[in-house]
Amino acid sequence: PMYLLLGNLSCLETCYTSTILPSLLASLLTEGRTISFNGCLTQYYFCYGCGPEWLRTECFLLLVMSYDRYLAIGNPLHYAAHMSVRSCLQLAGGSWTGGFLLSSITTLSISQLTFCGPNDIDHFFCDFIPLVKISCNDPQMMEMLAFALSLILLLVPFLLTLMSYIYIIAIILRIPSSTGRQKAFST
Repeated sequence: PMYLLLGNLSCLETCYTSTILPSLLASLLTEGRTISFNGCLTQYYFCYGCGPEWLRTECFLLLVMSYDRYLAIGNPLHYAAHMSVRSCLQLAGGSWTGGFLLSSITTLSISQLTFCGPNDIDHFFCDFIPLVKISCNDPQMMEMLAFALSLILLLVPFLLTLMSYIYIIAIILRIPSSTGRQKAFST
């Protein structure tokens, strides 16, 4: 299961890089820094579904990986029953689904904004704050939505991951032999 999760994490990083790198290379080669609004929304959706800005899918995958390690160290005899390939695929799929579902909420919110005046952003990819700043709408509502989602999406997985590793360390420290502790720490 850990290799399956690591494969998902590397695939996620590849997808994130693939959403930004083509527009970066195009803007460097052609000095054309324009993108259509639909292209901007598409790039935003995939970038923030995968990417590390709000850590959506990545945060969820890291949480699943910490849960996997907790099961491997805390319940080694039940590990195969709890973390089967099927359950691992479900957890990884849930991470991807959750990340892109949350990305669709902010993308939909941005698509509802109205824009007036010059719609130029000095970036090579579509970012949340510059899009909100050039809109004619009151930015406070969108900034509050971004703050609330960021807080939930960063704090909850972080605390659960931290709790998982605290449990792992507590379990390892209770192992009586030093070789057993060393073996558990290497896991």
